[in-house]
Amino acid sequence: MKTEWDYTELAEAYLKRPDYAQSAIDKMLQTAGIEKGGAACDVGAGAAHLTLKLAEYGLNVCAVEPNDAMRANGIKRTAQYQNVQWFEGVGEHTGMEDQKFHLVTFGSSFNVCDRQEALKETKRILKDGGWFACMWNHRDLRDPMQKEIEDILKTQIPDYSYGTRREDQTDVIRESGLFKDVIYIEGTVVHEILAEDFIEGWKSHGTVQRQSREKFDFINSEIRKAVEAKGEKYVKVPYTTRIWMAQVK
Repeated sequence: MKTEWDYTELAEAYLKRPDYAQSAIDKMLQTAGIEKGGAACDVGAGAAHLTLKLAEYGLNVCAVEPNDAMRANGIKRTAQYQNVQWFEGVGEHTGMEDQKFHLVTFGSSFNVCDRQEALKETKRILKDGGWFACMWNHRDLRDPMQKEIEDILKTQIPDYSYGTRREDQTDVIRESGLFKDVIYIEGTVVHEILAEDFIEGWKSHGTVQRQSREKFDFINSEIRKAVEAKGEKYVKVPYTTRIWMAQVK
């Protein structure tokens, strides 16, 4: 299944993306009151960054992903978990049963959906009292290296925009009229990763790819120069995991 956002060429690089802050995930699960063995649907599951955390907690996870290459990587990464099943689908049409899940999550995927349609679909597949949650990892742009990379992006793409992924999702969720009060959660994490893996991870950024077009490879080469100039085998990258969640009415 193909969508407007085709991640086929980015799938391998996506494996280098950072995990979500465990403190934020723990708070989300605590807020939802979901117990081990509960049913969760991870929509736009990609390479299983969030799916793995839900599976490790002990939830029975249906991972929904439209892109074949991304889904294949996710299947490989979750092969050891009997409590994970993979399906082809999108946020607006998951293909899941009515009122099946205690929790429906969108990890870095809500922004590539028609958000109101995705919320309607979420309502359909949630059990009474179930929870919706969407989240993203945002780089801390106050960090010197991140500031340098941001300057590269803005120089090469003067009108560069993060789109809806850095917006407050509260109003969008409220406008649906399908959920109770929106709860905001955040957690910080510093990823210490191989500099090469961090560099390769930039090749997975669909937002940059879509806006840079023919400049994408050049931008990645400039990011490589900036990171390699530090002369470090490992780099420390600060992120903030931001989650918006709400219980279905």
